[in-house]
Amino acid sequence: MERIQASTSTSTIVSNPDLVQDAKVSTRMRNLACPICFDALFSKTGATISLASTSWSSIECNTCNKVYCGNDAYLDLTLSGGTMDYDETMPLATELFRNPLVSFLYERGWRQNFVWGGFPGVEREFKMAKDFLEPTTGGNIIDASCGSGLFSRLFAKSGMYSLVIALDYSENMLRQCYEFTNQENIPKENLLLIRADISRLPFVSGSIDAVHAGAALHCWPSPSAAVAEIGRILRPGGVFVATTFILDTFSVAVPVLSILRQPYIRATSNNLFLSEDELEDLCKACGLTGFSCIRNGPFVMISATKRT
Repeated sequence: MERIQASTSTSTIVSNPDLVQDAKVSTRMRNLACPICFDALFSKTGATISLASTSWSSIECNTCNKVYCGNDAYLDLTLSGGTMDYDETMPLATELFRNPLVSFLYERGWRQNFVWGGFPGVEREFKMAKDFLEPTTGGNIIDASCGSGLFSRLFAKSGMYSLVIALDYSENMLRQCYEFTNQENIPKENLLLIRADISRLPFVSGSIDAVHAGAALHCWPSPSAAVAEIGRILRPGGVFVATTFILDTFSVAVPVLSILRQPYIRATSNNLFLSEDELEDLCKACGLTGFSCIRNGPFVMISATKRT
């Protein structure tokens, strides 16, 4: 596959061409889009948008006339971001990771327990992901459902990408990511933390080189909606890499799990995958091809590519 280079000349979708005359759009801003209409967002101050930025109030959608805000840690690009009275309760699996205690414990024992499900450990998992993602070196990457930024920080420190976007719906997970970033003295110029809904990604279509989602696919309320969004924002030839569990290790249990799957999903809002074919079918349905995977017991790492 031909290596994807970082793009600094991507055409920006502009609903009002006159706005270009008084808006200095940074490289990072070219990728960001309004989660309502998907038109590009603009910074009229010309400020560089990075983890070190403090000018969130200047980010706006010219079509919706909505200003998007943030804090010292992250930019909030959720649909309900900035609302005064309205709030939403998400499915149980999503709300669990918004809990401050769960966010605090995620890298302090929670994630380490995944070895019981066949996860090979963070270092090995990161190397496997890098092998799949190698064709996108030099571009940009979204670490989707990044949690406390375990892999976001590794991507940032690796120098593999010109821009790393750590994305999660949980405010507390992003706060943990921000604190770890400071503790590890990770340069902030090429790292951006964004709060967003995985099924409504705030990026211009075809503007992202790679998406990584570690141990997240089974937690998404609608995997098909999420993967379709990932397919939308990936450039042709862009790569999607994800890890999750497949519960087919004991084949005799699969028929029982098939019967119990829907009640389990309704009760927990977690998804169950019972075969590699299911995940390949999911990727194909969302416009991603070239499916491949690596297994270790229930653990699976999948890779698929946006059609060129």
